[in-house]
Amino acid sequence: MHTDLWNHALALYARPGVEAACLALQELGGDVCLLLCGTWLQARGIAPDEQRIATLQALARPWQRDVVAPLRSLRRQWREHALADPQLSVMREQVKALELQAERTLLERLEALARGWPAQASATPDWLAWLVPGLARNHDALNQLRAAARELQDAEVGD
Repeated sequence: MHTDLWNHALALYARPGVEAACLALQELGGDVCLLLCGTWLQARGIAPDEQRIATLQALARPWQRDVVAPLRSLRRQWREHALADPQLSVMREQVKALELQAERTLLERLEALARGWPAQASATPDWLAWLVPGLARNHDALNQLRAAARELQDAEVGD
């Protein structure tokens, strides 16, 4: 199992269908960093509860709102113009790299926050059910992410 959240997120995101599922959940109001953190906590056998969810959200929301979202918005805003402007295209890639670094920073902060939470041997947590927005609760993208997270966990346990 990946011991750190960043490498877990990279491994999960690289699995077939996960990128599309995460983007679909993001369009429905989901925080992809929180969802990836949830799959990491689940793999570690840490049970969700209201306090933990609130603590994670309290850390993630301002960072998403004030740092990640403005970078994402700028990157998207430049998409069409960057196709015809090579200099803007380079700048857009730089903004994209900043956006990724901001997400990595958030994942590192989420990991630091949750690192000391104890695992429970009998826990069968479903962090995604707690973290996904209401509009996405029965969405295929959530099922895709959940299945990919299980497959990744099974593959790592088998190693």
